Amino acid sequence: MLLGRSLLCLLLLLSCLGELVEGRALHLDSCSVNVHTQELRRYYSTMRSNLIAADGEVAVKILPKSLIKNVQDGQMCCFLRLVLRFYVERVFSNYASAQPQDQRCSSALANAFVSIRKDIHKCVSELTATVRRKHKGQLTPCMLSLPRSDFSPPPFFLSEQLEINQAAGKAMGELDTVLEWLEGLGQKTLR
Repeated sequence: MLLGRSLLCLLLLLSCLGELVEGRALHLDSCSVNVHTQELRRYYSTMRSNLIAADGEVAVKILPKSLIKNVQDGQMCCFLRLVLRFYVERVFSNYASAQPQDQRCSSALANAFVSIRKDIHKCVSELTATVRRKHKGQLTPCMLSLPRSDFSPPPFFLSEQLEINQAAGKAMGELDTVLEWLEGLGQKTLR
């Protein structure tokens, strides 16, 4: 009897722990992506205070909240794809911290973003093939729904406002905006 209760308690504990690290499927337009927002938030929270303290250009915004708030249905998958590309190719590769813990967290975030990006790429590739078969044209789902001028890369790499490493640090500090957006998408998915 005691063994049965112990086993039951162990299974209950394992199921609770499993829920803590379990990803949430985000339904973005026609794509579904598994995102571990709690894990992303945990890594970001570890380094957030150092990122904010290092930000000497408070007035300059890399990724304004207004840009993310204006993403409409039909554009979410493509917008997330562009944001992930931006962070993977430009931010994580240029970010450097003297704090080893921050470097580890940055690396974990980068790996998570690469994984999400692969899932989205796979989904978009499948959608592109479907659209091309149906419409016999060269349009991809992102081209159909996303006006390019609205989502051009943030200007900090093109301007002289910030050094590349400083801009990467600033973009890391603004990652909170992206995480809030992803968490909001997760809440919409649950409804």
